[in-house]
Amino acid sequence: MSEGDLHTEAKSRAVDALRGYFKAPRRRAYVSAELPIYYPGERRFAPDLLVVLDVEPHLRGKWVVSHEGKGLDWVMEVHVGGDRKKAAEDNVRRYARLGILEYFIYDRARARLEAYRLPSPDAREYVRMEPKQGRYFSEVLELQLQLEGARLRFWAGNALLLETEEMTDRLREMLSREQRRLAELQDERERLEARGK
Repeated sequence: MSEGDLHTEAKSRAVDALRGYFKAPRRRAYVSAELPIYYPGERRFAPDLLVVLDVEPHLRGKWVVSHEGKGLDWVMEVHVGGDRKKAAEDNVRRYARLGILEYFIYDRARARLEAYRLPSPDAREYVRMEPKQGRYFSEVLELQLQLEGARLRFWAGNALLLETEEMTDRLREMLSREQRRLAELQDERERLEARGK
């Protein structure tokens, strides 16, 4: 259940950054939010964010493991309020038991990030990940995750993954600078022509 605008914004920014990253020519990945998930013999659940590698990224209304041929690879739950025990205890056990390789908990209200990884594909108990220089490395995504204040950011090496809004702002700035430069060149040309007359 949604926890308001802060919850929705956090999920949409993360989905935007991840979809942009996987859209480039690299490994295929399906990225979604709040998609109903069906594992055989399990209650349906809908994680805040999910990634499945090496599958077609077309639109889906649900993820049925028996139909898709594989389960989820990466999951993140986002908290602004609500039941932290569910994410921090129940989901840690459940997602590990289901074989989800990595599980991240992004607590936006407390500006905290936690991460868990299965030590091997056959393991069914998570090991808590420790950050290095403030960043968690996701082996599944091949990205680093970090909080800047309360905002979640993704890094590919030293390159920050920009969200669509950030890319649009940068393109506007570049266009504005180019327009100013062209106007200055036009002014200079007109001054030179005026002198030559």
